[in-house]
Amino acid sequence: MEVLMKTKIVLVLISLCIETVISYPNGKVTVACWHMTPAHGHSDPSPKDPPYIISADKSQFSPGDEIRVKLLAKSSENKRYFKGFLIEARNAGNLDKIVGSFRLINPAISQLLKCTDNNGSAVSHTSDHHKTEVEVVWIAPKDSPSSVRFVVTVVRGYKDYWVKILGPVASQNGVAPPTAGTTIGRSTDAKTTTASSKLFRSFTSEGCGSQKSCMRDPDGCDPQNDTSCHFLSFSNEETSILFELSGPAEGYVSFALSLDKWMGNDDVYMCIRDTNRVDINTGYVSGRTHPVFSSENNLKDTAWRLSDGVIQCSFRRDVFPIDHPNRFPLDQPYYLFMAHGRAEDGRTHRHDRQPLISTNQKELTGDPEDLTGSRSPLLIKYHGACMLIAWMSSVSAGVIIARYFKPDWPERNILGQKVWFQLHRALMTITVLLTLVGFVLPFMYRGGWSKRAGLHPYLGCVVMALAVIQPVMALFRPSPDASRRYIFNWMHFGTGTIAQIVAVIAIFLGIHQQALLLPAPWSTGLLGSMVIWFVLADLVLEVHRRGFLPIGKYFKNVKVYTEHINSEDKEEVMFVPDEVESFRVASCFKNIILAIYLCGNLGFLTVLLWTISVA
Repeated sequence: MEVLMKTKIVLVLISLCIETVISYPNGKVTVACWHMTPAHGHSDPSPKDPPYIISADKSQFSPGDEIRVKLLAKSSENKRYFKGFLIEARNAGNLDKIVGSFRLINPAISQLLKCTDNNGSAVSHTSDHHKTEVEVVWIAPKDSPSSVRFVVTVVRGYKDYWVKILGPVASQNGVAPPTAGTTIGRSTDAKTTTASSKLFRSFTSEGCGSQKSCMRDPDGCDPQNDTSCHFLSFSNEETSILFELSGPAEGYVSFALSLDKWMGNDDVYMCIRDTNRVDINTGYVSGRTHPVFSSENNLKDTAWRLSDGVIQCSFRRDVFPIDHPNRFPLDQPYYLFMAHGRAEDGRTHRHDRQPLISTNQKELTGDPEDLTGSRSPLLIKYHGACMLIAWMSSVSAGVIIARYFKPDWPERNILGQKVWFQLHRALMTITVLLTLVGFVLPFMYRGGWSKRAGLHPYLGCVVMALAVIQPVMALFRPSPDASRRYIFNWMHFGTGTIAQIVAVIAIFLGIHQQALLLPAPWSTGLLGSMVIWFVLADLVLEVHRRGFLPIGKYFKNVKVYTEHINSEDKEEVMFVPDEVESFRVASCFKNIILAIYLCGNLGFLTVLLWTISVA
């Protein structure tokens, strides 16, 4: 039973990660109850006659009666199946009114929807598996109209779907049936669109900031000369706005209008490549989900172009939308999102990179402006900065001081403790605090666990745990002269070393996360150089501590202090008169190495932090 439960949980998690937007494969299509149009984003239903038969076992009924309704794929059809469906009963005299409720015969392939105040007022599929027939029972309500007509939408594929197929009519006993109507698979109120025209030249950045507002990535690029340029422009033309969207993509380019910098409750516009043409669609995002496409987009003067892997489209939209609650009025300020991604057979997938988000809100009807943007959210930037400072600078400096500077400043104390110990403790405290802050920030941004970050978040949890264990362990350390002090020393050293190694690996993975994505390969090389810089400094100091450096040759008959001291904060450094000068030279040498290391480390860190800030 436990295994079965775990299996179900895994299957649920997998289903949540499905990235396509085709036709609500789970059948939860309440949003389409009234217009009955699948939210595919494809322009029109199939123009062919629907290859399906809709039948009812009764043509006469009384209130409370049951009628068995069947949807069947024609046996003569090569593709004798369908994936999705939506069955409703409507008033034959007014097809805008849904009537009655249904009862299921096979719950494995069908489910009830609540499209009106009545539960079960429509029936849809439970999955996108191939089906050849489905049968349901309609229950006539007490206030039934004189006649009802069964209406069905059927989906066979992205482009193969039929909207509001008019099925048989059933009338109340004693009422003459209405004149039979057409059964073609298009609704009389289905969306009508004007065919898009083709663009014959590329967009240009000329006039950006003076004649039109533009947002570009890379900053300042020109789509006319740079095929890697992601470009959005818009210009005010009295009662409408002209949009131009361009960028290299395998499947689609898109932009959205948002009231904040978070994905959700956004007005979306997508240009989707469909073989050798481009479909231009409008949609709405209610959360961190795929957009729900509108059955009507009311865009004007749509045009598109495909060239060298670049998708370009343009359209005009009225400033004030009419009867479209999900279309935002354009006379208000919004953040602009630009994204692109893959599409297969018209199915759009999650964007390839983090969307480019404008730095500030922009009123689309305002003065032309050259907009700036970033693909990295501020919280993720802070996360990266905290982890870099903590594990590439603070920890390394603390490790070097504890490992090689215990015998230095023997007569100096800070608040009753040796200098090296206080510096080490301060640096490690900073590390733990920065790690804690950096650890929390991604959860604040994501609102939970990130399912697409690979190994990075798991390693981050390990680092966070080890970072907390270290100071807790230090609180219970035995005294320096305790017989088991060496156990603590090795555990403290081992835990710290493992934490540092895992943190470095996590940082290397983190700089290539979609939410940060620092420029590669030079950012990786810079981070690698930072690690090598620490290893070199540590190696030089270790060789010096063991007396292998030629510095000892200049002080014959003088013993350079190289003994490793295991105690931490109470060691006594004893000198004979001849050793004083040698110790000073050795200490000066170590101080020089430390200063050189800290300067180099600060230089690397500054460049990486600057890279994060402009990402």
